[in-house]
Amino acid sequence: MTDALHIAKTGLNAQQTRMSVISNNLANVNTVGFKRDRASFESLLYQTEREVGSQTSQNTQSPTGLAIGTGVRIAASEKLYNQGNIISTDNSLDMTVEGGGFFQILMPNGQTAYTRSGNFTKDATGRVVNSSGYPLEPAITIPPEASSITVSSDGIVSVAIPGQTKLTQVGQIETATFPNNAGLKQLGGTLALETSSSGAPAVGAPGSAAHGTILQGALEASNVNVVEELVSMIETQRAYEVNSKAISSIDGMLKFLTQNV
Repeated sequence: MTDALHIAKTGLNAQQTRMSVISNNLANVNTVGFKRDRASFESLLYQTEREVGSQTSQNTQSPTGLAIGTGVRIAASEKLYNQGNIISTDNSLDMTVEGGGFFQILMPNGQTAYTRSGNFTKDATGRVVNSSGYPLEPAITIPPEASSITVSSDGIVSVAIPGQTKLTQVGQIETATFPNNAGLKQLGGTLALETSSSGAPAVGAPGSAAHGTILQGALEASNVNVVEELVSMIETQRAYEVNSKAISSIDGMLKFLTQNV
């Protein structure tokens, strides 16, 4: 009976964790560049009472065994990096990567972080920075006298200077791709770091090899599908209730034993 209580408890814990993952997805439904998480389950170890193929007589073997599972756990929460919807903003420093690749952000500690969120702006010195003030890498500085900013699909940033007939190139955006996007370490703020599981980044110009192109004046919306998340939430709630009901039933059985045996 106590084993059954433990098994049902693991079910409660796993469903509660899955609900946390779903809640985070829904909370970030309007977060630019956010990628939804998916919780993966795995069963715990089995207690083998009788081995498969054990001898039942001198000349016969058992066709099945007796193994009792010990419950379930959340094995991982995986980021799903499918493309989100493109939202037009007409802001010259809003950018979207159409296809594979991440923008590179220089962190205050000198590390390079990676993001799909392209809502950039200028700081007091004219550097292109994200919403936290961290600069885009490689660094791009917009001259104060620039009247307009143009970003080509291959990441070349040019500005119009009053009195000059031609655009002036001020930088080149480079994006990074990884062998395993799901292996990136999430920092929050839609930023992620390279890990041994993600593999080393391949840095290059947008539009080359596996690198997507840049679309100026647009942002990539969260790839969270609200309807799918609501269905998953209802499914999780029902599973939680069933495990809770199992605990109540086991408690009733134990109470019967104590009162009648």
